[in-house]
Amino acid sequence: MIRNRSRTLLASVAALPLVVLAVAGCGSTSSSVSPPTTKDGRVATIGAAKESLGKILVNSRGHTLYLFQKDSGTTSECTGACAVNWPPLRASGSPAIGSGANASLLASTMRSDGSRQITYNNHPLYTFLKDTKAGDTNGEALTAFGGTWYAISPAGNQVVAKPASTGGYGY
Repeated sequence: MIRNRSRTLLASVAALPLVVLAVAGCGSTSSSVSPPTTKDGRVATIGAAKESLGKILVNSRGHTLYLFQKDSGTTSECTGACAVNWPPLRASGSPAIGSGANASLLASTMRSDGSRQITYNNHPLYTFLKDTKAGDTNGEALTAFGGTWYAISPAGNQVVAKPASTGGYGY
């Protein structure tokens, strides 16, 4: 009896990695998010994409762009370890605007290290280190480095994730 339980437990433990891989492969990812393009088909620095959060801004790789509530106007408060985890969207030359984004809201600001950072509606823009593929929104509503991080909408406002449905029962 104990021997059979040991075999069953061993078989279950051995099968666990296969089950995890199968489930991970079936998850709903946003692989439909592609890099934004300009009107003439070039890859854009910033564009809009439809995501689980709704329409949000993404960078040239299709990664979610965030604003940091601790920032003061166009001045970034994210430096050092913060900028390692939340890399600023840096500007080299004129940024190209893609479909769904508003060119009149696009600008740049000087960072404390002398580099330029892209802003949108006066918000310095960042990506998140743990967003590893296009469409990830792992940084949404995280509080880190003294403030909260939000995806940014094409209108230039923070996107707040909708609360999970309660199934209509009100609890």
